[in-house]
Amino acid sequence: MTQDVELQNRLVALTRDLILIPSTENRPGERQRCFEFLHNHLDSLPGVAVRYFDQHGHRSLVAGPAGVDVPEILLCGHLDVIEHPQTDCYHSKIVDGRIYGPGSGDMKGQDAILVELFCSLHCQHPGISVGLMLTSDEERGGADGVRYLLDDVGLRCGLAIIPDGGSLNDVTIEEKGVLHAKVRTCGHEAHGARPWLGDNAVEKLMDRLTALRQHFAAFWPDAPIDEQVNHWFPTCSVTIVNTPNTTPNRIPDHAEAVIDIRFPPPQSVAELHREVETILGSDCVLEPLMTAEPTHLDPDPLFSAVTAELTGDPVRLVKASGGSDGRFFRRYDIPVNLSRPLVGNLHAIDEWIDIASMVTYHRICESYILRRLQIPSCDQ
Repeated sequence: MTQDVELQNRLVALTRDLILIPSTENRPGERQRCFEFLHNHLDSLPGVAVRYFDQHGHRSLVAGPAGVDVPEILLCGHLDVIEHPQTDCYHSKIVDGRIYGPGSGDMKGQDAILVELFCSLHCQHPGISVGLMLTSDEERGGADGVRYLLDDVGLRCGLAIIPDGGSLNDVTIEEKGVLHAKVRTCGHEAHGARPWLGDNAVEKLMDRLTALRQHFAAFWPDAPIDEQVNHWFPTCSVTIVNTPNTTPNRIPDHAEAVIDIRFPPPQSVAELHREVETILGSDCVLEPLMTAEPTHLDPDPLFSAVTAELTGDPVRLVKASGGSDGRFFRRYDIPVNLSRPLVGNLHAIDEWIDIASMVTYHRICESYILRRLQIPSCDQ
């Protein structure tokens, strides 16, 4: 019990320190500071090598036992968080056993667990075949982080643990595919008082987005959405709409929007791209920004067994509407264990992570790793 209290205090302190660093896409200096802060927790570990990789302004950290190029297990997290318009919101508070603050559940709290777990394992079991990978571009697709490290650098592992989906007793086995794309329309400018002389790009765009919305609305079930039962269908969300026009009485000649499409198998990115282009018609240009195919994660059954044992509750194997960096590992047939502590209000200012479940998740991963690597725990 004393050990759990001490672990909890360390996890809470580290999480709250990380939340104070607004490591967003638009603040590269803060992302750098986040790495420097965590490096202080790693550089004193005996027999551990820490390497940095930089791609297009995005840094990644890879740590592991010196001389081991392919660790049996890799702990994988991301330090970047989303940008909020309220610049002074990157702080936290504790209420009713939860840490509230931007990025607490996606995924500064999990980063604290991974770093604490990595340090404790290497202190107690020097040379253990466990690595740590921390990236800084997951929220924008992961191309310069996990994708770069696996595809271009050639890093590999036996299995990846990514606490960025599912829940404490929900282990993710499937993720939807993703198509993030920009939609552009052009028209002809004119005075706002004489719309018949122009061709309004914004109105054309709105018409085509309405057609797109109606197409995807046909997939929605009649019953309320339950993520455990009936969410496994294609969706399309319009996330950004704008025009360079800033004059109230001018008909705009350019407009654009960003759409976020998620889709289950057997559809593919290519099929969705063709489908959306057909719906939008020749007046629109569709430019993909980020794509991902539907992914089967192939988690280790032992991980589910350990989770059920330590929580006392059964494990559900779930399908996820969201995506993760797990898809990059699956390209190389690397299994991915994807679950996490209890979290909520993700990507909101009042995002939260449950403190007790952080301790439980740490214990789950610790017990699983020792069993999979057939290493006796220190209390045996």
